Amino acid sequence: MTFETVYSDAPALDGPALFPTMATMRAMRRLRPDAVPDETIDQLVQAAVWGPSGGNMQAYEYVVVTDRAVMADLAPLWKRCVDAYLATTGKHAPKGMDEAAYGRMVAAIEYQRDHFAETPALIIPCYKFPEAQFDEEGLGVYAASLGPAGLEHMSSTQTRFQALAEGSCVYPGVQNLLLAARALGLAANLTIWHLMLEQEWKKALGIPSDTHTFAAIPVGWPQGNFGPVRRRPVADVIHRDRW
Repeated sequence: MTFETVYSDAPALDGPALFPTMATMRAMRRLRPDAVPDETIDQLVQAAVWGPSGGNMQAYEYVVVTDRAVMADLAPLWKRCVDAYLATTGKHAPKGMDEAAYGRMVAAIEYQRDHFAETPALIIPCYKFPEAQFDEEGLGVYAASLGPAGLEHMSSTQTRFQALAEGSCVYPGVQNLLLAARALGLAANLTIWHLMLEQEWKKALGIPSDTHTFAAIPVGWPQGNFGPVRRRPVADVIHRDRW
């Protein structure tokens, strides 16, 4: 497996087209400390809200942090999570990525860690899946449709199914948010490292204990320039008609 650089034409002057936007939407971790206007952040959340939501339940909430004092309180939590990641999963470059490129990525991660208190905005998408409502007739159809093997499988994977059900209601909106940030010239990157200390993050931000968090997204004006992403070639990832 190797990574290829995806090149695209420069976006049109009247606003980035979707494909050039996606092709140059790198994770940007070096942010200027300049504030992002509230109305611009509202645009990002609006883009997220436009994303599809399973069953159209729309049970998402977004915590937006811009207060520097709150960000300073979160900085030690961020450092602990990043340090834990870099000491384990992030210790070695992914297969197919050269060490020099990975070293540059780690340097950007460390820069963001060391300057986290200066982050202009942090967006944390949350979701609380509504309580399911079943009746006897519906459960009968459910059991008949799945059969014994299907019921056994669902009973053994219920926790994973629930997590994926919530995630599928959140992450399409998150991707919309990231696309909107790129289109507006903002740097952003999606992380889930905060989940290693999720209870401490929720306590610091007053997030209810029964509400799950799904990402921590730092947002700000980039120090550098957007560039083409490096991804696996399409021919290497497609399985046509069957694996």
